[in-house]
Amino acid sequence: MATIKVFSGTSHPHLAQRIVDRLGIDLGKVVTKKFSNLETCVEIGESVRGEDVYIVQSGSGEINDNLMELLIMINACKIASASRVTAVIPCFPYARQDKKDMSRSPISAKLVANMLSVAGADHIITMDLHASQIQGFFDIPVDNLFAEPAVLKWIKENITEWKNSIIVSPDAGGAKRVTSIADRLNVEFALIHKERKKANEVASMVLVGDVKDKIAVLVDDMADTCGTIVHAADRLVEAGATKVYAILTHGIFSGPAISRINNACFEAVVVTNTIPQDGHMRDCRKIQCIDVSMMFAEAVRRTHNGESVSYLFSNVPYL
Repeated sequence: MATIKVFSGTSHPHLAQRIVDRLGIDLGKVVTKKFSNLETCVEIGESVRGEDVYIVQSGSGEINDNLMELLIMINACKIASASRVTAVIPCFPYARQDKKDMSRSPISAKLVANMLSVAGADHIITMDLHASQIQGFFDIPVDNLFAEPAVLKWIKENITEWKNSIIVSPDAGGAKRVTSIADRLNVEFALIHKERKKANEVASMVLVGDVKDKIAVLVDDMADTCGTIVHAADRLVEAGATKVYAILTHGIFSGPAISRINNACFEAVVVTNTIPQDGHMRDCRKIQCIDVSMMFAEAVRRTHNGESVSYLFSNVPYL
């Protein structure tokens, strides 16, 4: 029977190592290097013939280089006769470019989906896609894991008065995510309606819901420059919230994000390790990290054994 082979790209080797530690196997041997003209070269250092291959590469850091590296690794394994190649992409690149929001704008997420399929991927495992319809861009199976079970666990363990909390979405698009968490905690929810003048800049914010004398927990799928969540936190404090937490699946934190968080009124900004966070945590004491490697490890194990992955949509596995 085919065995599991897990290879790591250069974007997040620490997460890949945690995944294989939980699976009780060794990380596959792979050498990635760049030629002097900056072309990417990948050498798979062991046989993958007839094996079940998983390649871990997140959409962070040098996104374009990392995406190209992932495509080359998939193709290298495919033409080396791997029986199945699964791309484990904790943070899906270009996920925000998922629709034509104005004339002549590209749908880059669909392009990335096509590239992964053409490279030879047979299956995709990712987490908290920006829009779950991105799964429909693929003609191959996509498992979109949720950080929600890990988020619920963190809230119950770290916010002592969580029963007096209110879960807040910083935009209308995240309302479904927020209502699901609020229902499972049996607390109220609120949302903030925002209007953007242009990308990465928020113009106005309107709070819908009552946060007075409550602990506000902002929940979103990603934070990039953090303009939205910092504005939202200020708005919540103005409306009478006693404390403000932010919980985000993908902490991208580019540009002025870290200084904005340092100057904002958050008790804590909690992110998962779908993107490397060590540097961000050194620069900002408010950032805390939830480890989700066990969810990816369990998804890999279940996929390999042909078991259902739906258990992970509402539970945190203990390995």
